Amino acid sequence: MASGANSDRLLARDVTSSEIENPRQPLINGVISSESYSATAAILPFLFPALGGLLYGYDIGATSGAKISLQSSSLSGTTWYNLSSLEIGLVVSGSLYGALIGSVLAFTIADFLGRRRELLLSSVLYFVGALLTALAPNFPVMVIGRFVFGTGIGLAMHAAPMYIAETSPTQIRGRLISLKEFFIVFGMLLGYISGSIYVDLIGGWRYMIKEACHMRKKLPLPEKQAAFSEIFRGKCLKALIIGAGLVFFQQVTGQPSVLYYAATILQSAGFSAATDATRVSVLLGLLKLIMTGVAVLVVDRLGRRPLLIGGVSGIAISLFLLSSYYTLLNALPSVAVIALLLYVGCYQLSFGPIGWLMISEIFPLRLRGRGLSIAVLVNFASNALVTFAFSPLETLVGTGVLFAGFGVIAIASLLFIYFIVPETKGLTLEEIEAKIL
Repeated sequence: MASGANSDRLLARDVTSSEIENPRQPLINGVISSESYSATAAILPFLFPALGGLLYGYDIGATSGAKISLQSSSLSGTTWYNLSSLEIGLVVSGSLYGALIGSVLAFTIADFLGRRRELLLSSVLYFVGALLTALAPNFPVMVIGRFVFGTGIGLAMHAAPMYIAETSPTQIRGRLISLKEFFIVFGMLLGYISGSIYVDLIGGWRYMIKEACHMRKKLPLPEKQAAFSEIFRGKCLKALIIGAGLVFFQQVTGQPSVLYYAATILQSAGFSAATDATRVSVLLGLLKLIMTGVAVLVVDRLGRRPLLIGGVSGIAISLFLLSSYYTLLNALPSVAVIALLLYVGCYQLSFGPIGWLMISEIFPLRLRGRGLSIAVLVNFASNALVTFAFSPLETLVGTGVLFAGFGVIAIASLLFIYFIVPETKGLTLEEIEAKIL
């Protein structure tokens, strides 16, 4: 274990050396990490957990269009359509606050339930939450439905990446976990398409709240329990800083605002009709799907760090472009569209798939469940904060200043990635713990 201690003193950029990248280097006592696998046997355990990601993505995409429908006096189909910016923020972020509850719940019961039961419980909450939201007779019931749905998200997004990481062969682990992001993006695309179809119908927002039933199969790997205090010591603390830091920056660089408010941003950019804005949102969803597919194909070949550094650099540029549109170039709506496309493309090459991939593989085995729970909690807490605060802050400081602030945070996240985040390409979960942490 001396080599693990020595690795603590290495900067993240040094970890990308051939010492780490060689997947056949002896791990412990000369044992070489090498495994054969069946593609079919590897994909089947992945498929059902990934459907939870599809429902999470659908919620993001559908919410973008439902927000427009819900606020329209002629299309809402309700008497409570005149919602304040605070109430809209609560509708949009309600599922995220529910996800916070789910993350806390996962921390306390996940190891007791096991991955399989946790995923089954999440599917029940998905169904109940969607039903409450779609049939909501008033604003409070709608918010409750969003909370219940979000609790299912929190459980699913905790269990699914960990389950996939533990059942995936090393050679394709990065692709499979990144492919879960592909399912999330495919869900977003379905949500955007749903929004474009139903946005002109009276009460169309109700039709946008859909979901598919999903089942889980195959028991999870057994885990060795560890004390709670270990999470904040040694290797676990280092993993927590890397994992929680990544998913924190994943959200506070503006991702929730761009996705949940995409249709609204496009309306302000000149696509004044609701149908025009929601149709362009569909194009954004298609771009996300394509770029996620690219990331899935190259992540195990190029590695995690190159995709993160290149993608986050593009995110920073796109955010400053969005800021300049709202402050200096508002006569050129094409600038906003280009900036949105650039943001979406770069996000799906970097933070989108790599964030979930890293938190799935970076934690030591005995604390993986609890460590991932904390990382997911940080993810949804920062997501909920940004989503809820966007509308009030937009009113307070202006959209241009807000996106400039996101751009500054993106630069800070780039520094964090360069100096802190290691490369895990080609390593087994055991090798990551022994060599990097």
